[in-house]
Amino acid sequence: MIKVETAMIMAAGLGKRMRPLTENRPKPLVEVAGKAMIDHCFDKLVEAGIGKAVVNVHYLADMMEAHLAALPYPIDIRVSDEREELLETGGGLVQAEPLIAEATFFCINSDNLWTDGPTNSLHQLAQAWDEEQMDALLLLVPRISAHNYQGTGDFHLDDENRISRKLPGQEAPLIYSGIQLLSKRLLRDAPAGPFSTNIFWERAIGEGRLFGAVHQGEWFEVGSPEAIAPTEAALAHV
Repeated sequence: MIKVETAMIMAAGLGKRMRPLTENRPKPLVEVAGKAMIDHCFDKLVEAGIGKAVVNVHYLADMMEAHLAALPYPIDIRVSDEREELLETGGGLVQAEPLIAEATFFCINSDNLWTDGPTNSLHQLAQAWDEEQMDALLLLVPRISAHNYQGTGDFHLDDENRISRKLPGQEAPLIYSGIQLLSKRLLRDAPAGPFSTNIFWERAIGEGRLFGAVHQGEWFEVGSPEAIAPTEAALAHV
């Protein structure tokens, strides 16, 4: 099991689908079950023994920075500032890279809510990591058990847990949870400016270096205000 010390939390998005709740706060500060969504992520980092975090900010960045400064978690939190330009997921990773000392790190979307199965989910990724074969290891959720999810899936896994995308017009059994373990190798030769992490993933798929692990607990998509109440109801019974 690889020891991972740092996580990047993606928190710079505009949260348009969560309006009107995001008219006066960043989406990661929207509360679910009595706590800001980003704080649920920090709970998971503490449980997994992660001591460092990098958080990117853009929309209502001052509010996000003030929230981070007041957190009581025993985590060294650094901010990657995207005030001047929202860099999307790939560009955000590239800008934050100098703040991450380790060669391998977690990347977590700040609006994720999940519960662990028999194994801590971040430890599950760390245990499955293969430095020789992998540039990225994505935590994937079975579509049939993803709470609030209405899509048609993202990925397939082969017998060696390598990822492939679904074909156009078809469905896939697994969706991306917003949680991944990355090598800095994935970020090489990055384009300038804003771009999606999908650019990195496509190259890794072509090289056979994008892998997946199937999530063993519960996972909740909280992309709109309507998803909050059913998520809270489900979490109350987990």
